[in-house]
Amino acid sequence: MQIMIGSAKEMRSECSYAPDEKTLPLFSREALANAMQMTAYGESELKSMLKCNAAIAAENRLRYIRFTEPENALQAILAYNGVVYKHIGTVDFTADDFAYSGRHLWITSFLYGLLRPLDIIKRYRLEGDIILPDNGCSMFDYWKSRLTDVFIEAVKGDDGVLLDLASSEMHKLFDWRKVKRELTVIRPEFFVSKGGKQKTVVVYSKMCRGEMTGFVIKNRINDADALCGFTYEGFRYMPQESTPASPVFAME
Repeated sequence: MQIMIGSAKEMRSECSYAPDEKTLPLFSREALANAMQMTAYGESELKSMLKCNAAIAAENRLRYIRFTEPENALQAILAYNGVVYKHIGTVDFTADDFAYSGRHLWITSFLYGLLRPLDIIKRYRLEGDIILPDNGCSMFDYWKSRLTDVFIEAVKGDDGVLLDLASSEMHKLFDWRKVKRELTVIRPEFFVSKGGKQKTVVVYSKMCRGEMTGFVIKNRINDADALCGFTYEGFRYMPQESTPASPVFAME
């Protein structure tokens, strides 16, 4: 079983427990070309493009200008530092856990396309709807033709089962209909019960996606049925509300 999660906007360049193993991104050449195009924009343009404040725009302009410098690179699973990543629990990973993640986890990225967790990356910020001049299309469309078949073949090279723990936005990086047609896609749902109704609370969903990613890696889960054993802070499997493609976990 292969796992897919999305990248995060919050990033860091140092981590005290980073493993020695490092790999190179599959699409490093494309990432560099995209980064170099981003250096053409000033702070005010980046503020609009990245939908951020002036300080973040200035910070990321400098990141792109310094993109080719060797410093401040870190493995992707540690470089991203959003809610999902904080809940994967990498601080408790053994060397074998990191190695296993390198064979079973994929991270989607608007800049790098697809990453394995031990790929060395630089800090950046990019949005999927940005159209870079040399590309002539959004980052979603830029990556779709490049990623879809590579991703499908990689998952088929395992057992053809994909545990989809990314946000639905990341599906736009692929021909998702083809992905679902050729792979067995399992997409868990996480709900909070309020007033007799089940609702999605974004921050809880992110927490659970991270926790489930860590659960699968640390326990070497290869059987989709074993996902039923996942629990976190009151979230538990709800068999009557679940289907094989969409297991439901709820906190009552």
